[in-house]
Amino acid sequence: MKLKKQVTVCGAAIFCVAVFSLYLMLDRVQHDPTRHQNGGNFPRSQISVLQNRIEQLEQLLEENHEIISHIKDSVLELTANVEGPPALLPYYTANSSWVVPPEPRPSFFSISPQDCQFALGGRGQKPELQMLTVSEELPFDNVDGGVWKQGFDISYSPHDWDTEDLQVFVVPHSHNDPGWIKTFDKYYTEQTQHILNSMVSKLQEDPRRRFLWAEVSFFAKWWDNINAQKKAAVRRPVPVGEHGRAVGPRMGVRLVGNGQLEIATGGWVMPDEANSHYFALIDQLIEGHQWLEKNLGATPRSGWAVDPFGHSPTMPYLLRRANLTSMLIQRVHYAIKKHFAATHSLEFMWRQTWDSDSSTDIFCHMMPFYSYDVPHTCGPDPKICCQFDFKRLPGGRINCPWKVPPRAITEENVAERAGLLLDQYRKKSRLFRSNVLLVPLGDDFRYDKPHEWDAQFFNYQRLFDFLNSKPDLHVQAQFGTLSDYFDALYKRTGVEPGARPPGFPVLSGDFFSYADREDHYWTGYYTSRPFYKSLDRVLEAHLRGAEILYSLAVAHARRSGLASQYPLSNFALLTEARRTLGLFQHHDAITGTAKEAVVVDYGVRLLRSLVNLKQVVINAAHYLVLGDKETYHFDPEAPFLQMDDTRLNHDALPERTVIQLDSSPRYVVLFNPLEQERLSVVSLLVSSPRVRVLSEEGQPLAVQISAHWNSATDMAPDVYQVSLPVRLPALGLGVLQLQLGLDGPRTLPSSVRIYLHGRQLSISRHEAFPLRIIDSGTSDFTLSNRYMQVWFSGLTGLLKSIRRVDEEQEQRVDMEFLIYGTRTSKDKSGAYLFLPDGEAKPYVPKDPPVLRVTEGPFFSEVVAYYEHVHQVVRLYNLPGVEGLSLDVSLLVDIRDYVNKELALRIQTYIHSQGTFFTDLNGFQVQPRRYLKKLPLQANFYPMPVMAYLQDAQNRLTLHTAQALGVSSLHDGQLEVILDRRLMQDDNRGLGQGLKDNKRTCNHFRLLLERRTAGREVQDGLSTSYPSLLSHLTSMYLNTPVLALPVAKRQLPGPALRSFHPLASSVPCDFHLLNLRTLQAEDDSLPSAETALILHRKGFDCGLEAKNLGFNCTTSQGKVALGSLFHGLDVVFLQPTSLTLLYPLASPSNGTDIYLEPMEIATFRLRLG
Repeated sequence: MKLKKQVTVCGAAIFCVAVFSLYLMLDRVQHDPTRHQNGGNFPRSQISVLQNRIEQLEQLLEENHEIISHIKDSVLELTANVEGPPALLPYYTANSSWVVPPEPRPSFFSISPQDCQFALGGRGQKPELQMLTVSEELPFDNVDGGVWKQGFDISYSPHDWDTEDLQVFVVPHSHNDPGWIKTFDKYYTEQTQHILNSMVSKLQEDPRRRFLWAEVSFFAKWWDNINAQKKAAVRRPVPVGEHGRAVGPRMGVRLVGNGQLEIATGGWVMPDEANSHYFALIDQLIEGHQWLEKNLGATPRSGWAVDPFGHSPTMPYLLRRANLTSMLIQRVHYAIKKHFAATHSLEFMWRQTWDSDSSTDIFCHMMPFYSYDVPHTCGPDPKICCQFDFKRLPGGRINCPWKVPPRAITEENVAERAGLLLDQYRKKSRLFRSNVLLVPLGDDFRYDKPHEWDAQFFNYQRLFDFLNSKPDLHVQAQFGTLSDYFDALYKRTGVEPGARPPGFPVLSGDFFSYADREDHYWTGYYTSRPFYKSLDRVLEAHLRGAEILYSLAVAHARRSGLASQYPLSNFALLTEARRTLGLFQHHDAITGTAKEAVVVDYGVRLLRSLVNLKQVVINAAHYLVLGDKETYHFDPEAPFLQMDDTRLNHDALPERTVIQLDSSPRYVVLFNPLEQERLSVVSLLVSSPRVRVLSEEGQPLAVQISAHWNSATDMAPDVYQVSLPVRLPALGLGVLQLQLGLDGPRTLPSSVRIYLHGRQLSISRHEAFPLRIIDSGTSDFTLSNRYMQVWFSGLTGLLKSIRRVDEEQEQRVDMEFLIYGTRTSKDKSGAYLFLPDGEAKPYVPKDPPVLRVTEGPFFSEVVAYYEHVHQVVRLYNLPGVEGLSLDVSLLVDIRDYVNKELALRIQTYIHSQGTFFTDLNGFQVQPRRYLKKLPLQANFYPMPVMAYLQDAQNRLTLHTAQALGVSSLHDGQLEVILDRRLMQDDNRGLGQGLKDNKRTCNHFRLLLERRTAGREVQDGLSTSYPSLLSHLTSMYLNTPVLALPVAKRQLPGPALRSFHPLASSVPCDFHLLNLRTLQAEDDSLPSAETALILHRKGFDCGLEAKNLGFNCTTSQGKVALGSLFHGLDVVFLQPTSLTLLYPLASPSNGTDIYLEPMEIATFRLRLG
């Protein structure tokens, strides 16, 4: 009773405060001093002021209403618990649905109004070039442009350079794919090591030579295999002479130090920008930069991305935050290149859409022509440029397709050859705003033979010497690196490196989707080989979890003086996994565009790293969960915990561990990798349906027990699923105890209905589970929880509509499967290209599906078994994030298809008006417009984590756990390509189709949200943000709870305690991206420092916020790191650049930090 009184008083007090503040606001409106001056005569301006006041008041009332309704929710929750029975057991109601009583602990949702301003946008100037607008206005007409087929004729006057010479930088480079036609190791052995070995000797022959390199993964492998003498030549001064002629008076060379060799970008790979997630993009950048700093003392200054198939604005953001000042991109739609060339916009400041003060600006150079190879880089005419690729001299293995071969440069022909080349340089230069010109000289795996180095360098040097000796030509030509070019451009335009040169445009937006010619859109690779796109994200989630848990375990072990007992050497497993994940971000790996044998090689690496990371997690969890740390003993032969699941090989789906129950209790340790406390349903497989589950304190818990099915109608013998709601601490560990035995009121069986649709099938039964068989029923049916009622078709088993419990009207959310074919003409779909034979046709199964409907207290689900896809739609009966969306998983198997692609379409009544939204790299959201003028395949975009549709009332978000291609081809419709099986190559160099399909599980969450009144969508904004609920839904989907059974042992075992690493909660618009232990001098061991990487998310407050199931508050971007970690002090804290190469401030005693919305910040941290 006492609590009830307190609650009532508290509620009444809050209500009074709200009413009183309204009164004061009204008072403020009435006592407007300007009103009295006019003696009651209202001029028009005063009326508009009053109208504004009334509108403000309406909004304040609305906000107050929201606050009150949240209070009401919490009060109801409290009172329900005051009067409810002490044991909160689910119960079954008369209208045949389960009710789970609310928890004894209510949660609240409190967002400060300032934190809602960001998503409303409207700050700062609009950039001149917004890619969404550019695409809407361009005709995309593909007119024949003459020698530059996709462009136009370029003219100039020889006097254009009379006042300022043309300065030409020719940049020799070699593009090395870490896996494509050959595996990473085979490329290294057969080509890459020879390129880098020759580089050392050939650059030392002449100080004027330059070379550009990008992929640190290859460079690191080479470094591990070369002698000290070679390392010294690259890294620091050595006497010269042994490698050919001495180079004048210089004492020695240091190829990186003297600027002859530039490492551009400095990532582990040159990543794909469509399917990759921002965690992995940052991780591979840190791995590369840390390696370069440690081994070469090098810090990259410029970005170089010549081969990714379209470009995302996430990359310029990350490069800028890593302190790079300039960057280059190449694969952009040919029509956009032509338009930018015509308007002198090929060089621009690339700015993020939310940026109001240009702090995200980075200078970007877009290459103007078809490719990064030599024929397409010296100027507009490939027939002429090819004659200056001296690897193609007659007698070699490759020649010029334009039938005019190169000629070696001699005294006799140098004037004529130099004149021909200069004409191309001048024409190319007219497309840019400055008189500094960049001319890349290279291609895939170039410079792998000493002969090629000689051919290119000797012939070009003769051309340069001739050009530079003729002042009347007004040209200075030389070898250069990428940064040499940018430095010269900044000098010529009179600005600091990285600053905006006068008159250069600002651009925001992205460069998807890419077409290199005709209607050949590279939109197939957004889905190609979805099995590995999914495995990539599983590895990523495990890496993040393992990094955080390892860092915490090591810090706690050091603080307790037990570091010598802890397997610090697990750090080597973390390093290997970072490098595996990094390698797979390569633009022929995660894209699904490598040869089959190479895909197998990637798969084997991914699985090996996944298994290693599970070991790291197990070892850390073992230490952290022990009540008495002194009893910790690491035994690699007998791990304390078992893995949650296993994979038989790299292309198999995971099989969950079955916990064998007997007379002695079994324990399970649960790891929550989220930085928020979490209420989730955890499902475990056990060997008996007679199971009791106890909390850490020994309290019996209510559980839902279900059969485990091998197929539509066959129950697995001796395997059962036990499911229960568990509340887990942020980034922490929980403990459950399982016992054999029945707890009548708490062990609640699921009921099952099977719809056979007239098919004659035998069905296995079990006395523990009520089972109904419906032979021929086809009427629709529903599942429901506390938030919604969901309708399914009795015929197809697929979703039809959703009704929120507080609304009369249901919302159409209709799912169907579709099939795309490919063209009959010569150009067909392949690993890269999507070239459909028209609109998709409905998927028509041979037999009607068998449907299995399971209902229980904590979850209910519908499984529809089709020949090529098994769909599971699950509804959790829990308060908060888990219960507010639908969990959808699709097991896809199209191994018998020929040239077909399987798609999922969701049809709604949302008035989306040709607009839809897709994320970029899980980092930001990009509005998209369906463009009727473009072919169907051009309207597909990458969807790494989400896509949504919205109108003034509703938003429907499809969250995904793996990157896939998505579009909205009609109003109210979202469409996702699930898998593609294609029998032929699409002529982009791969030489294979896509025939190695696997049984693949695609996992989604479907979230329907309502807009709050007065928070309408603003039209024409170039930005859009998920709600906080949407962000959290995505996190729940992508970072599942790990359930690790304690291995069987003689009793009594050590006492286990849950682990709560955080002393205070993290604001719920913050995401802890990583807590990454940094390496010590010895590569295989950890240092005492970690990199703490935080991201403050931008979010939309205009969507109705339900209680999220945990205390969610925001703090205007402030976090007190000093009091964040429980049992650990922050002894050192220093803000740094993204990849830790540059300190941004001196280490401070203060541990309070501040982040702007959307910003990612890295801190060097020592915990003690």
